Amino acid sequence: MGSGAGMAKARKAKPTKGKAGTPAGKRAPASGGARASAFGRSRFPSVQGVAIRGAAGPRYGEILTHRALGFLADLHRRFDATRKRLLARRLERQRRFDAGELPDFLPETKEIRDGAWKVAPTPKDLLDRRVEITGPVDRKMVINALNSGASVYLADFEDACAPTWANLLEGQINLKDYWAGKLSYTEPQTGKHYALGKRRAVLIVRPRGWHLNEEHMFVDNEPISGALFDFGLYLFHNFKRLGAARTGPYFYLPKIENHLEARLWNDVFDYAEQKLGIRRRAINSTVLVETLPAAFEMDEILYELRDHVAGLNCGRWDYIFSLIKRLGKNKRFLTPDRGLMTMDKAFLRAYSLLLIKTCHRRGAFAMGGMAAQIPVRGDPKKNEIAFVKVRADKEREAADGHDGTWVAHPDLVPVAKAVFDKLMPKPNQLAKLRADVKVTRDQLLEMHPGERTEAGLRQNIRVGIQYIEAWLRGRGAVPLYDLMEDAATAEISRAQVWQWLYQRARLADGREVTPGLFRDILTDEMAKLRQSIGPTSYDSGRFPEAIQLFTDMSLALEFEEFLTLPAYRLIV
Repeated sequence: MGSGAGMAKARKAKPTKGKAGTPAGKRAPASGGARASAFGRSRFPSVQGVAIRGAAGPRYGEILTHRALGFLADLHRRFDATRKRLLARRLERQRRFDAGELPDFLPETKEIRDGAWKVAPTPKDLLDRRVEITGPVDRKMVINALNSGASVYLADFEDACAPTWANLLEGQINLKDYWAGKLSYTEPQTGKHYALGKRRAVLIVRPRGWHLNEEHMFVDNEPISGALFDFGLYLFHNFKRLGAARTGPYFYLPKIENHLEARLWNDVFDYAEQKLGIRRRAINSTVLVETLPAAFEMDEILYELRDHVAGLNCGRWDYIFSLIKRLGKNKRFLTPDRGLMTMDKAFLRAYSLLLIKTCHRRGAFAMGGMAAQIPVRGDPKKNEIAFVKVRADKEREAADGHDGTWVAHPDLVPVAKAVFDKLMPKPNQLAKLRADVKVTRDQLLEMHPGERTEAGLRQNIRVGIQYIEAWLRGRGAVPLYDLMEDAATAEISRAQVWQWLYQRARLADGREVTPGLFRDILTDEMAKLRQSIGPTSYDSGRFPEAIQLFTDMSLALEFEEFLTLPAYRLIV
């Protein structure tokens, strides 16, 4: 289900100013300008204070109904002011980090960490989550993921979804069709038909993070939160059918920085249940611990969501990005090549073990991280190397006590499942309390050893620009160099380049990473890329915008909070 973004004529990128101070309030023009706005408004119901600025499309009216829009507007009016205060709080804390402050466990919440409380009982269909597959919400992907043999399918409106208006609305249509028993797909080019099998994964939806706006819907002249838009539409249209299917409205919550942001989600859940007449505690969530500050507030996050939470997840790629973002100016935290920061050592090892201990003490699930490898077609040797890496990663997770793990491709489901079936014969490992684990503040901040190399710099530039270019064309999950890349890995790429430039880091050969070296390598890598994918494909893409955006963010004096903030302004 294409987005149309890739069909647009390339426009000159607007350079980002490199400021981290406008994550919520900076607005972009409406999709397609005034003409698209008028077209969209003429086909959507009129709701007081609501303006739809996206174009109408097939079946969009089934999603943007009068009552659904009213529910979204209600969520916005009740919770957006708190959201904005919390986003401002992030920036205030960043200024303290830039001045040398380090994250630590909160003294004011010690009573919560020391208490003997537990989260509410886990829903029955989430008691065995040994393998979860993640992916975007295009129609074929939804079917393949549900049929993959995984325990859970994370339908992703966030890092694996470029948030074009078409992608978002068609994704909601696909999930609505699934619960209505109408989901199938025939590929136009091949005529191949895709239908649901009898055994299906449990569905969990990941809405966007608190920092992103949905610029195609305004309420009282302000854009609605992307998180509330994604959450609200899915819940509104499907909650009645979920009960009949003996499941519930389940959500993965991304990019949370602290327990106050978790409290906001809990308030949203409580209100939505009351407003829609849903049974109390029916909404359930799993929180991605993918920001550095959140690692110091795991207990507090679970406590705030204790009536609506099943567990935490090691969102490790975003976690690396977050560490660079929050502490990137501090010379103590200069990172080595991305490939050297593995889960078996230093801050990543400490964070993973602490997550297991914290979750199991509270009766919550501890989910492992993503295996980004994908099958290497036509090369059995490289394919087996990839599978060996996946097995080793999953063996570590299962042995440590994780209750399940993530994969990015259906072919990896049986690989990961075989490991967990062997090492976790029961549905989960909640009884594995890991009382032996003692994790300190310093261990959570221990930097991985290793060098910075030209090859590492080249990889970051090559991967980052290619991902951004694909994202601008409406693709959120992009296979690159035998890995499935999403926004998280692209964030690591541009964050490392920025940090190495900011700190004038030295490579293993003694050279300093300077703007001149960066530009020379970028030019060389793009010339090689144009040759490898073909001049026609390269020239018809959105590489000029992607290169400009990556360059602006890399050379900026101040670090941009998320690459998707300036990138979003190029697709709305």
